[in-house]
Amino acid sequence: MKLDPEAVTPATRQETFPVALAAVLLSFIALLLSYSHGYLLLYGDAVAHLGIARRILDSHNPGLVQLGGVWLPLPHLLMLPFVQKMEWWQNGLAGAWPSLICYIASVAGIYRLARWMMIPRWALAATALYALNPNLLYLSTTAMTEPLFLMLLIWTTLLTVECVSAIKNSQQSVVRSRLLLLGIFILAAVFTRYDGWILGAAVWCVVTFSLVREREVWRSVGSSFIVFTLLVLAGPVSWLAYNQHFFHDPLDFMRGPYSAAAIEKKTMPPNGHHHRGWHNPAWALLFYTRTAQVDAAFWETGFVLMGAAVGGLILIIRRRFVLSSLLLWMPLPFYIYSVAYGSVPIFIPQLWPHSHYNSRYGMELLPALAVFAFLAVQWIERRWSETQPMAKRLMQPIALLLIALNTVGMMYRTPLVLKEALVNSTTRVGFETALARQLGGFPYGSTILMYNSDHVGALQDAGIPLRMTVNEGDSDGFQAALAAPAEHAVYVVAIAGDPVAQAVAAHPEGLTEVTILCTTGQPCARIYRSDRVNAGPAK
Repeated sequence: MKLDPEAVTPATRQETFPVALAAVLLSFIALLLSYSHGYLLLYGDAVAHLGIARRILDSHNPGLVQLGGVWLPLPHLLMLPFVQKMEWWQNGLAGAWPSLICYIASVAGIYRLARWMMIPRWALAATALYALNPNLLYLSTTAMTEPLFLMLLIWTTLLTVECVSAIKNSQQSVVRSRLLLLGIFILAAVFTRYDGWILGAAVWCVVTFSLVREREVWRSVGSSFIVFTLLVLAGPVSWLAYNQHFFHDPLDFMRGPYSAAAIEKKTMPPNGHHHRGWHNPAWALLFYTRTAQVDAAFWETGFVLMGAAVGGLILIIRRRFVLSSLLLWMPLPFYIYSVAYGSVPIFIPQLWPHSHYNSRYGMELLPALAVFAFLAVQWIERRWSETQPMAKRLMQPIALLLIALNTVGMMYRTPLVLKEALVNSTTRVGFETALARQLGGFPYGSTILMYNSDHVGALQDAGIPLRMTVNEGDSDGFQAALAAPAEHAVYVVAIAGDPVAQAVAAHPEGLTEVTILCTTGQPCARIYRSDRVNAGPAK
């Protein structure tokens, strides 16, 4: 039994085009606001993503090894054509262009997905709630990975819905094309975030189960299914092989020095207490769902939105209607596990310890909240269609008005994801700006020994090509420089606690201290001039 058999049909391209056009307009308004306020590089992770993309070509040791072994490679590869332009690397636009494209595609995708379950007016309302979310609009102007993954999550779910429908209707040519597209999108999701690994496995199970029930279709699309399966497996297998080849441990991304577990261990307070939710799925559920609510709705209206979305979820399950759309809820179990057992803390002001950290993870539940909440609203409208005709006519205008008020309210109070970026960037931006002034005063072409993983933003701000630095991206050269700092660079930047500072403490010979830079909330940086290497053009 369909929830609304009167007009639930897939959206046409002509129907989707105005939605995509509106998304283009929204994206450029968001970019103008973020750029004019200097918001593009507030997140340290955004700066780091751009640095990784830049060093693939701008390095003493260019190539795939510069992708690193923890963050997955697709976001950096998408930024690669843009980040080689020095100005775009410095101002953050290199990361904004791919994110904006992904935002536009995700808005079009969520409308098409909603039309599989809703009539046009409620599909439009669900799309508006998603597209007008200030947190999403802000992230879509940065180098963060959320816009890309949300686009992949939405389109992978949409393609799965279309594939399952084609299997049931024995549309073999459609099944073949959807299997190929699904394989490509899953491969992209696997190379974007680790959530994509779970998404890929879930989609494979859904498609396989559907084909098992339609043996005749399975026999006719067997070769396409094999290609689909190989693509699903290719992502995880190749990433394990990459980690093994370059870092000599296939699980380096899980247990290496830059893994989430290592970062949590390094930042753990002296009393050794873990974050709330550690080995406690109930607390993890509370933290994640509360974060998703605050990310999606103004003030405390997130409780209403979550309640409506759960209602829509129950409707889908009870009536067995477009069950593959449940893939939109995949982030919920993933982050419950990640918070409880994966060394991934989430802190928001509404819950103890009342701070800001990883609030953007709640954004991954936004598509599910938007689609399933308005699925419940559509059901209510149908129940009122005969007894409350006036209420039925007013429901959509009121819903759109509430969505607009929600957007204005969130912007007035400062969206949570942007607030986190503002709060956590204060000391880092001040330190990197001050350090960039010092670096910018060096003679052009001077080689700099510097550990780039923590404060590559200073080099970015100063406009210094990474190939002019001796850094950890070239492991052999970096280790040689650490053994004799004065022999390998004109200037040495030692930031307290990093490997260069430890090397200078062990081998200070041939170095003259030039300046000490200390700012609030950041370790001090000491800059040295080598007495043994003369300034000259970078090699």
